[in-house]
Amino acid sequence: MWYPDRLPDGFTKWFASYHWHGDRDEKTVYLTFDDGPTPVVTDYVLELLEKYRFKATFFCIGDCVLRHPEIYNQIITAGHAVGNHTMNHFNRWKTKEAIYLDNVKKASQLIDSKLFRPPYGKILPNTARQLRKQGYDIIMWDVISGDFDHQRTAASCLQNLKKNTTNGSIIVLHDSEKAFEKLKVILPDYFEYLRMKGYSCKQLKNTVATA
Repeated sequence: MWYPDRLPDGFTKWFASYHWHGDRDEKTVYLTFDDGPTPVVTDYVLELLEKYRFKATFFCIGDCVLRHPEIYNQIITAGHAVGNHTMNHFNRWKTKEAIYLDNVKKASQLIDSKLFRPPYGKILPNTARQLRKQGYDIIMWDVISGDFDHQRTAASCLQNLKKNTTNGSIIVLHDSEKAFEKLKVILPDYFEYLRMKGYSCKQLKNTVATA
């Protein structure tokens, strides 16, 4: 599945009800990690974040939290934010709305957060409205690393991140087994780059008033 490395602001303005990036005038980026928690992989990410004193947001799959609650708790204890990524990584375009919303609800029983990222970035307007009524802030992104794509090299992912990261960027990475080999190459160099460029890395916060 192909995604553009960076989404232009002109595009994201058409979907203003979604959260695509932060303040463009502030030298801050928002690192996000999808599809965990995963043994070894999430541990590695947490150790590196601690080393650089960066904060991040982890969009967790409920089933992974159910299987690895100790890692989920480590994320919280370390001061990072968490978000709901559904219970079973459902694709809204291929799932009936009632089933999809129920899957989000099941995940919410394990993940204490009103931040929501739809798997694959795929959601439909009515579903988004339903979630926003429940107080969810729907978090998308403007920069995607490509670490999940087996056709890309770690070097190309790293080049992509360095080229496209800018003030306020929400950046998608994955703390999954599939992405781990690339992460081990990408993250140390990318984190060093962010520090050298003077970026601060913060957790995302909900901007939607709870209903």
